[in-house]
This record gives sequence, C-alpha cells and structure tokens, in this order.
Amino acid sequence: MPHTFFAPDLTLPAYTLPEDESKHAVRVLRLGLGDAVELVNGRGSIFQAEVEVADAKRCRLRILHEQQVPRRAYQVHLAVAPTKNLDRMEWLVEKATEMGVDTITFLRCARSERRELKLERLQKIAVSALKQSGQAWLPELTELTDFAQFLPTVAAETTFIAHLAEGERTPLSHVVAHGTGCCILIGPEGDFTPQEIEAAFARGIRPVTLGASRLRTETAALAAVHTVHVARELQ
Repeated sequence: MPHTFFAPDLTLPAYTLPEDESKHAVRVLRLGLGDAVELVNGRGSIFQAEVEVADAKRCRLRILHEQQVPRRAYQVHLAVAPTKNLDRMEWLVEKATEMGVDTITFLRCARSERRELKLERLQKIAVSALKQSGQAWLPELTELTDFAQFLPTVAAETTFIAHLAEGERTPLSHVVAHGTGCCILIGPEGDFTPQEIEAAFARGIRPVTLGASRLRTETAALAAVHTVHVARELQ
C-alpha cells in the first residue's frame, strides 16, 4: 500500500508537501523519484500520485489520478460531552473517524467535568485516523457548545438522546434505519440532568437506549455510531 498524505489545499496537476511532511517522506519513509503515494483532501477526493522531486524541504508530487468518493446517503452527527480524561476523547475521535462519522459536536453540560477543550490535537488525530482507515471525508469537529444553545440547532425528528434516567426508551437501532441522517446526544460521566432531559423532550427529541449495560461516555458514543451504521446496512 502506498503511503497516504493529507492535502486539504491540493490543486492539480502537482502538489508540494509542507516542509515537515517532505522531511518525513524523504528522510523517514525513504521515498524517492517515481515512488507511488496517495493523497486525500478530506472532502471526498483521493489522489494517486508519484514523487517528482524527492527533496526533504519541498517534496513535489505529480498527480496521476483522482477518485471522487461520494458521501453516504445518510449523515451521522455525534454530540457528546467530553470526559475529564482527554485521552478518552482522543480515542473516541480516532475510532469514530475510522468507523465513519460526519460531525462531532462537543457539549458543555451541567455535570460536565471538562469545561474547556482545545480542538487542535483532536483535529490532528482525526486526520491521522482518516489516512489510516482509507476514509475520504474528514469529520467536522466543533468547539464546546452549551447544551441549551445546541438543542435549537438540530432537527428534533432525527435527534435522539441516550440517557440513563428511568423511563421508556427505544433501542437506537429501531429508529435510525431510515432517513438522511441522525444526531445522537451522549451525556457526561454523571449523565444528563433531569432538567436537560426534559429540555430535550420539550423540543421533541426522543429517548433511546444503547443496550442493558451502563457504558462509559466514550464507549456509548462509539457504540451509537456503530449502531447507526449496522442499522442502515441491515435495512
């Protein structure tokens, strides 16, 4: 398999890797004249290319072929309250990107232990996972958003809240098999508050369950993404 590089600003017919990527390509990967590489722009295009100038500061690639990968017929939006341990969110971003998620919104909830979040490292992890998994579409990661401000921005009929409070809940797999997309709300380590759950209900957002087990925040979020994909494949 050829090595893959992320090239969000790629223009035909050639592309010069940034200096850090050029150094990695030439000195670490030992790529030389004519070696095959792959480029992905995160917006659906995968390019086959070859090394035209093997320079450690300005490695130039000649584009040979472009493949346009269409988006899925449905979109997956994950809205999750980040955990106190940032490593768990890094793991989630990596695995959700590999699995295929379109948007990750980070929620600031009443019980959130993490009140601030820097996206730069999470975005780098998403890019790395994109390259590793062969995905063509880079997910959009959004800044921390207050739960109350987020609710009015989503379509109630395709948004679902996974909570642990008492009450009737429908299995997520039963409600996401159709339509053009969905948004799943996953709460913090202490779960959503009763007030937050009621606010979601008031907007017409329906409660769902991911199974009988009590899952960690990041596990529940990844399980939700996987459940949506499986439900769509089985329809």
